[in-house]
Amino acid sequence: MLKRRADFLAANRGLRVARPGFVLLAFPNKESGIRYGITVTKKIGNAVIRNRMKRRFRELLHDSLPEEGLQNHDHILIGRAGGVERDFTKLREELSAALDRARAGKGDSPLRRRGRNPKGGGRGRGADLRKNA
Repeated sequence: MLKRRADFLAANRGLRVARPGFVLLAFPNKESGIRYGITVTKKIGNAVIRNRMKRRFRELLHDSLPEEGLQNHDHILIGRAGGVERDFTKLREELSAALDRARAGKGDSPLRRRGRNPKGGGRGRGADLRKNA
């Protein structure tokens, strides 16, 4: 199981496959076998809900990774809002499909960086001038 922040940050550069209940990150490691990590943020809910989701993900990974996991890869599951209410068999099917996509190298497009709007707008100096006009 992955615990170090550096491992999670490295996996973020890997392949990303989004599903309704979770996002799977797959990143090759240096001959360390199949490893996994779980991330559930406070946006998902309180501690009880986050811990429930982590337990479900842990069980899901223990069931699926030995047979379907990518060899010498780190697998990270990031919880999404609908993941805690989803049926466990549905989650298992989604993980299997996500691992198949990752094995084929078909990840989802990378997320666009948040920040400055390249076309202007936003709350820069011009916004203040327009407000006072």
